[in-house]
Amino acid sequence: MTEKGRGLRLATYNVEWFNALFDTRGRLLEDREPSARYGVTRGEQLGALGIAFTALDADGIVIVEAPDTNGKRSTVKALENFARAYGLRARKAIIGYPSETEQEIAFLFDPDRLSARHDPKGHPATSQGSGDAPRFDTTFRYDLDADTVFETIRFSKPPLELALTTRGGTKFRLIGVHAKSKNPYGAIGREAQLRLSIENRRKQLAQCLWLRQRVETHLAAGDSLLVMGDFNDGPGIDEFEKLFGHSGVEIVLGTSPDPAQRLTDPHATMALQSKVGFAPTTARFYLAPQKRFFEALLDFIMVSPDLAAKSPDWRIWHPFNDPRILATPDLRDALLLASDHFPVTLDLPEVN
Repeated sequence: MTEKGRGLRLATYNVEWFNALFDTRGRLLEDREPSARYGVTRGEQLGALGIAFTALDADGIVIVEAPDTNGKRSTVKALENFARAYGLRARKAIIGYPSETEQEIAFLFDPDRLSARHDPKGHPATSQGSGDAPRFDTTFRYDLDADTVFETIRFSKPPLELALTTRGGTKFRLIGVHAKSKNPYGAIGREAQLRLSIENRRKQLAQCLWLRQRVETHLAAGDSLLVMGDFNDGPGIDEFEKLFGHSGVEIVLGTSPDPAQRLTDPHATMALQSKVGFAPTTARFYLAPQKRFFEALLDFIMVSPDLAAKSPDWRIWHPFNDPRILATPDLRDALLLASDHFPVTLDLPEVN
């Protein structure tokens, strides 16, 4: 059960290779075969995820890289089987538009605390695209370079737009995000990697500009809004930020001096204000050539001004940087086994 007086807890969690832990009928593969996550069996990863989700005890979780939906597989069936197997309160699943990949953006929630409805906004765009915040499963058209040449952008994983209502009748808008990765996968050689990195950065920024347009629509309507997920980006995270002026995260948060037009995420603020490179992190990757781990701030929960005014509590469930987790060996080890990202939670007080 939720802690007394805690209000509403929402989370975002990127689960690496979640899809590989289920068969085509959505049944859990709790065995000793290798998972797609390096050095971990499927049974070990599922057990670790069970511990992590149980500890989160969230009323609703945006799951980034959720199991696939296609003609044979069902995200909803897989996640609800997972919740049943581990006795989770958050036991009902919903997705929006299926992606072009084997990864979906899903929402797993407690139906006793919340109702959730897929409620996409924007008008469908033509194949030429629209520059006016079209529906996320269509095409965005934008002149990124101010050179009168318009690029067309699509989401490989369309953001998940939900209308949430609490048991007490409080309404929220939620947008779950998995923005384009900037890594130059598949490029061989320094020049090819540089070209692909810049092109991927352009796509990531265009997606964030598209998201920002939708955010501004919700702010203008006075909606209580949460934008959460994996942005594959963060303030100061790479050298291309100087080339393009802002990170994608800054764009979605808003660059207007008017506080009413800005979203809030304190971890992003810390990174933006840091002068010595100090910032919290939400992901941990092993770099084989350097034989070491690299950490980054990629996962965010951004909230509208009315929600920020409630003084919510943000928490990154980092196994080494959170003393409460470090002092709980089972949870610490589970978070390291479960994924290369760590969950982020938001506790909203006084929500019924």
